[in-house]
Amino acid sequence: MIRNPILPGFNPDPSICRVGQSFYIATSTFEWYPGVQIHRSTDLANWALCARPLDRAALLDMRGNPDSGGIWAPCLSFADGQFWLVYTDVKRNTGNFKDAHNYITRAPSIEGPWSDPVYVNSSGFDPSLFHDTDGRKWFLNMQWNHRGGSVGGHPVHPAFDGILCQEWHPEHGLTGPVTNIFPGSAHGLTEAPHLFRRDGWYYLTVAEGGTGYGHAVTMARSRELLGPYELHPDTHLFTARDAPGSALQRVGHGQIVETEEGETWHTFLCSRPIDADGTRSHLSGRGRGFSPLGRETGIERCVWRDGWLWPETGDPVPRIQIPAPAEPPAPQPVIRRFDSTILPPEFQWLRTPHPDRIFTLTGEALQLIGRESIGSWFEQALVARRQEHLAYRAETTLQDFTPDSYQQAAGLVTYYNRHKFHYLAVTHEPGLGRALTILSCLGDAVDARLSFAIDPMPIADGPVDLAVRTDHATQRFLWRQGGDWQEIGPPLDATLLSDEGGLGEHGSFTGNFVGMAAHDVTGQGRRATFTRFAYLPGGD
Repeated sequence: MIRNPILPGFNPDPSICRVGQSFYIATSTFEWYPGVQIHRSTDLANWALCARPLDRAALLDMRGNPDSGGIWAPCLSFADGQFWLVYTDVKRNTGNFKDAHNYITRAPSIEGPWSDPVYVNSSGFDPSLFHDTDGRKWFLNMQWNHRGGSVGGHPVHPAFDGILCQEWHPEHGLTGPVTNIFPGSAHGLTEAPHLFRRDGWYYLTVAEGGTGYGHAVTMARSRELLGPYELHPDTHLFTARDAPGSALQRVGHGQIVETEEGETWHTFLCSRPIDADGTRSHLSGRGRGFSPLGRETGIERCVWRDGWLWPETGDPVPRIQIPAPAEPPAPQPVIRRFDSTILPPEFQWLRTPHPDRIFTLTGEALQLIGRESIGSWFEQALVARRQEHLAYRAETTLQDFTPDSYQQAAGLVTYYNRHKFHYLAVTHEPGLGRALTILSCLGDAVDARLSFAIDPMPIADGPVDLAVRTDHATQRFLWRQGGDWQEIGPPLDATLLSDEGGLGEHGSFTGNFVGMAAHDVTGQGRRATFTRFAYLPGGD
């Protein structure tokens, strides 16, 4: 069986292409660095991370980008013997405006080297590059209308002002007229265009309904690339908008791919929400539930009939399990000793193209260099990996950290964004000395006010082990120093660390991470040394 989601945890906006026997999926990374995740597979069931192309300042610098800004909806394609990657760097995503700059980079292989970017336009986000059979290339993106009334996490249809298409040339850039080829269906919020050519037809798929519980993949077709386009008989190819009891929700935003054998598949993003009590997938209505894993990537087999693409099952709600000759292995613990000078591949950091300013790998340990406060939009020392399971345990060893001020702290964090995190930290408390504390930020808020779950608890000098145990809607921190594990602090609300926690499904839309953090707001760069990190899946 192929099991959905095929890319669990925060992996939204999947763009897929095939090169020979290999399939590649590129997903959005938003404010996490390096930008764009690319996974590879030969059987559509087993996927491995193979590249994060936007890994230097010339390609991406997100210092100052807001939460849920940065890299939106990349498009990956292969033509002329090269990989082409189109991406958006969103510098503003609140209020009526979206400052969204679109670029193209290319490489001879998926591992690179990726070229310096070519700027294309800023008229809207979710760009794609279509390589037509005559060799011409066409650039598509949605057009953003700041007069349309969308403000922050409250999207409305008029702001999504249709799909623009213009010819693009690698040497000359955009050329010829700009054409608005598709206004969208009545469902609205039309974005994420992808073109596919077959049997004399141009097929256009778009995402509609916003990236929440009304999300959908909408299909249209035309004999001419620039239209006019007619809607699919069912309008939506995939959606769970009318299936509130489905395990996969928020289904939308994906792309068509064909296998060498002629099968057709379609990727999509989705989420696996839980209720506030931790119950999975038994939601009584749209808009309820929390998605701590963020938006994940799934795939479904399709068939062609009467000139249109249809889900193989005839149901727009994708399956959790799809019959296939391959099957992914069971989840396994991942234990890192930081015994290399290369960061393990599952880890990322936030915004900066200069990681040497916030961490170093000595070959024996990971050293975080305390910089700005946790939640800074510029330079914070936080190295973390995605939460991929609704139940899991993570552990780390803080080998060496000697703060001499309460303005210095380091420890273990579950982190969604600057407004949503829980942080078990070693710090220095006047009158107590070295101490443990829990800092939380409990939902999207203008003032990002901290909450302190416990009074600081004194601990001895020397190494300290820190852990977090998350079970769906609840998480609990633990610690030890030479003895048995002990719980510290009360049970904490894990649903706040979700897309819906705080401002709702359109207020933030990344996913939860767990990792190591350090801050030193004295400006002295106090270092924290970590020698181990373990991620232990507990199931979904």
